[in-house]
Amino acid sequence: MSSYSKIVVAIDFSEQSMKAFQRAIKVAMENKAILQLVHIIDTKSFGIGAYNVKFAEKVKAKSYSDLESISNEAKAAGVESVEVLVEEGAPVGILTKLTDVDLIICGATGYNSIENMMIGSVAERIVRLAKCDVLVVRS
Repeated sequence: MSSYSKIVVAIDFSEQSMKAFQRAIKVAMENKAILQLVHIIDTKSFGIGAYNVKFAEKVKAKSYSDLESISNEAKAAGVESVEVLVEEGAPVGILTKLTDVDLIICGATGYNSIENMMIGSVAERIVRLAKCDVLVVRS
C-alpha cells in the first residue's frame, strides 16, 4: 500500500461525505498524514447579484464553523494535523487541481440528487480527472 502524506476529504455535509470523513480519519492515522477537510460552495446555484454575494458570505462563514467542529472530531480521534479549506466554485475543478495531495476521499453520492443517478457525477469526474489516488466511499 502506498504511503500518503496529505489526504483531502470532500465534505458537503451529506451522510455519504460524513462516511468518507470517518474513513479519512482512519487512513490519515494509518499514514500519519495531514488531513485536509474541503468544502466547496457551488456558486452556480446562487446566481449573480449583491444579495446573493451576501448570502454566499453567510454560507461560507457557516461552512467554516461546521468544518472546524468536524476538525475537532478528527483531532480527538488522533489525527495530528488537520486543515480546513472552504472554496467557492466548481467542486470537481477545485478538488482535482489541489496541489501536493496524495489521496482524495469522497462519498459516492452527495446532496445533488440529480447527479446521484449512478456513482454520482461529481465522484465519477473526480476519479477521471484527479492526478492522485481517489477513494470513493459507499454507505
